[in-house]
This record gives sequence, C-alpha cells and structure tokens, in this order.
Amino acid sequence: MSRTREKFATQVNAEILAAIRAIAEKEGRQLQALVDEALADLIEKRKQARPRPHVMAAYLASHDKYGELYKKLAK
Repeated sequence: MSRTREKFATQVNAEILAAIRAIAEKEGRQLQALVDEALADLIEKRKQARPRPHVMAAYLASHDKYGELYKKLAK
C-alpha cells in the first residue's frame, strides 16, 4: 500500500468520534492511525465479503424449493 497521504473531509457521528478519540488517547496513537486501520479493515472485510444471513437464508429456501428446476436449467 502507498505511504502517500491525502487529506479528505467528512462528517462522523459525534459519539463514534468521541469513542475513537478516547481509544487513540488510551493507546497513545494518533487519530489518523486509527482511521487508517479502520478503513483498511473495512476494505479487507469487503474483499472477503460473505452473503448477509437473510440473503443466504432466502437462497437456501429457494434451493430447497426449486433445486430440481435449477439442475434442469443448468443442463
């Protein structure tokens, strides 16, 4: 990952920002380091995305009901 830094502005829920600031102070880290970590974690999470439970449940229910049809359509 590039070490080049770029400024950007956004708005954050005040409670979330207060909690992040408290974590940064407790850990002796800069706020930007925690933001970098959080964004990197989000990117990794999305790379390994898994279907949401309700989506998977709908898929499984559909497969139970129409499994044979899906097999025939695949041929």
